[in-house]
Amino acid sequence: MLYKRSSQLFAEAEKVIPGGVNSPVRAFKAVGGTPIFVKSAKGAYMYDEDGNRLIDYINSWGPMILGHAFEPVVQAVIEKAKLGTSFGMPTELETQIAALAVSMVPNIDKIRFVNSGTEACMSAVRLARGFTKRDKIIKFAGCYHGHSDSFLIQAGSGAVTFGSPNSPGVTAGTAKDTLLAKFNDLENVKTLIEANKNEIAAIIVEPVAGNMGCIPPNKGFLEGLRQFCTDNGILLIFDEVMTGFRLARGGVQELFNVDADIVCFGKVIGGGLPVGAFAAREEIMNYLAPLGPVYQAGTLSGNPLAMAAGLAMLQTLNNDAAIFDRLAEKTAYLHAGIEKVLKANNVVFTINRIGSMISVHFDATPVVDFKTAANGDNETFKKFFHGLLQEGIYIAPSAYETWFITDALTYEDLDFTIQAIDKVSKTF
Repeated sequence: MLYKRSSQLFAEAEKVIPGGVNSPVRAFKAVGGTPIFVKSAKGAYMYDEDGNRLIDYINSWGPMILGHAFEPVVQAVIEKAKLGTSFGMPTELETQIAALAVSMVPNIDKIRFVNSGTEACMSAVRLARGFTKRDKIIKFAGCYHGHSDSFLIQAGSGAVTFGSPNSPGVTAGTAKDTLLAKFNDLENVKTLIEANKNEIAAIIVEPVAGNMGCIPPNKGFLEGLRQFCTDNGILLIFDEVMTGFRLARGGVQELFNVDADIVCFGKVIGGGLPVGAFAAREEIMNYLAPLGPVYQAGTLSGNPLAMAAGLAMLQTLNNDAAIFDRLAEKTAYLHAGIEKVLKANNVVFTINRIGSMISVHFDATPVVDFKTAANGDNETFKKFFHGLLQEGIYIAPSAYETWFITDALTYEDLDFTIQAIDKVSKTF
């Protein structure tokens, strides 16, 4: 495939945008080459500036669960835009989507909308600190909760891709209040809690990790975190920015029947527009201003275009009881096909999957945490990425990202992908 137009656009972008991109992982630094510039997308496909069609497995990093340019979402945004794009005042639409989200997700009474997953997680931690009157938090190596200072300690995803998991600009004071634990390791968490008795406000976790590849929780891990928090007056925060409304109607809380104290949302809840949210039971949420002392605000929070897109998306998911089964079945089909061809071509690999999230790791060791995720053969991944790109398939340009399956993918698309992986893996 030729990417002449994308290369020209990237050269122009580098003159006025740091690194030529507005989010670092888009820059192809981890895999080499020039980023692909998208012109349009529909259903399961993206079309770049050179006219190439790409089967999309990132789906805007998760929100396009029903496919690009999903008609009910597009129409909702168009109709709402005709009435005005931002007011800085309340609208009925905010209440409608809030009520729907609360009805879909277990164990939450109230929700507040923000503009990104980063903002949701940042606000959730502030709320937890204010509510518990404690300062420290526990996060897990390889879990990414956005680029707020508290979270850029051994962050996954883009931070690891660029070899700088601890970002300059994060103060020592902030860093000392962030305690780092090992994902899927309850004993490690227990040790941290015992060493910081009555100082920890919250444990924040991606209940299914998606920023060091897809890593499901080991049996008993989430239940163990829940019990630790209950026993020690700590709030459990589930970062469901990726998993919320994707793995189940009510997210991971429903899927594993484990209650969090605060839940963060993003991606799917915005239908492709910039939306985040955090939610909890009433006594915690009422600690927010204007009812309580913890301040959080945003002029564009509850933006009518974003709320219209999100409401159309959630209504569709809420009314289609079979969608999560369909997504899981397609992902399982893809898993089986990839496994078959990689084995046939003597490739060393591990595949992780849950629901509509899946990742391929080029190492034989089970991938259960950040350390094991980092064992993957990055040189093989680079060949894999560029080989698939030449075949018209787009996966994330980083070995530390999950793939997201969309309902718009057909079994013909999946078969084409499996055949492409067979072809590419013969070149390793």
